[in-house]
Amino acid sequence: MKHGAVAGPAAETAPTLAQLTTMHVGGPAERVLVAQTRDELVALAEDLWDEGDPWLLLGGGSNTIVSDAGYPGTVLLVRTTGIERIADPELAPGVVRLRVQAGHDWDELVATCVEQGLAGIEGLSGIPGLAGAAPVQNIGAYGQELSDVLHSIEFLPGDFASDGEVRRMSKDELELGYRDSVIKQGLEGVVLSIDLLLRENDNGSATAPVQYEQLARALGVALGDEVPIGVVRDSVLRLRSSKGMVLNPEDRDSWSAGSFFTNPIVSESFARTLPENAPRFPVGNAEPEAVATTFEELARGVELRVAPAAPEQRVKLSAAWLIEHAGVPKGFRLPGSGAAISSKHTLALTNRGGASAADIAELARFVVQRVQQEFGVILVPEPNLYGLQV
Repeated sequence: MKHGAVAGPAAETAPTLAQLTTMHVGGPAERVLVAQTRDELVALAEDLWDEGDPWLLLGGGSNTIVSDAGYPGTVLLVRTTGIERIADPELAPGVVRLRVQAGHDWDELVATCVEQGLAGIEGLSGIPGLAGAAPVQNIGAYGQELSDVLHSIEFLPGDFASDGEVRRMSKDELELGYRDSVIKQGLEGVVLSIDLLLRENDNGSATAPVQYEQLARALGVALGDEVPIGVVRDSVLRLRSSKGMVLNPEDRDSWSAGSFFTNPIVSESFARTLPENAPRFPVGNAEPEAVATTFEELARGVELRVAPAAPEQRVKLSAAWLIEHAGVPKGFRLPGSGAAISSKHTLALTNRGGASAADIAELARFVVQRVQQEFGVILVPEPNLYGLQV
């Protein structure tokens, strides 16, 4: 894997993680490197693996919180950009395959697609971060998820057995779930680019069905109605801004990592123990495996197979509802802390100015304890935490 020492024009004077993340907290890194091209990203990542010391891959910093002590190693910033159409004879008419470099700003990508009449990600407008991080989290909002449109990713494995060979991983190989993937679960490597399958209409007149109730209400349409994707994007941006979920230097509610906790998924029987007005949404379950024993097998003495019971229905809860009804309202802050719950949305923890990473972690722990005490649900942080415990 060796490509020579990590040095030269890619190196920068190390800024603090507070300067590189949307939460604006975190101490310095020992070294910061910048990859401007795909080839630089491959070479720098392989050199860092060869060195054998800890290092952190960082995109837009919207889903990462590092301790006040900083990161004890190298931070590699992904700054590769570019969008291209990929010829694919297997695609159905009206479907376009786009390849997007990992360092491309996600919302700029959505804006470009909407302008070109490419439908499929307009509901993901305003999500901060870069394209390469999207499959790690399987980002989603307002009725759409990346898994709906992802074709594959270009992936550089961190496994030395791979001998540095870049591989293409299909959507199925990534095992995408609710804000989850095999990469988030520990598969080491670097996303170099992502391929998306989007729908094309002439003259930028693409429409898409509205699949999220809050968005339908904001648009004044019924669920399932088709709306121009530009209208959908504008409405989503307004909704996200009203919750402080669109980055804005003037809005301290957006000094956050977005939704700090994932919405818990619990059994239907447990959900029935919660107050009747607690929001809950059905989650698709796998079908039970079909099991049968033939007469021939019984004659040979094979033990009778018994069909497993159908799995219990799972439901998704609203973390925001749980937090607020556990007595933690919008704008709440602990005495003397620079961290607070967003004044617009209880699911976001924010830096009100001068907050430390320790302040954020302390507030997160308080929220987790309150929800657990009140409802018996343990909230799980969504951002990647380094040097911090919640």
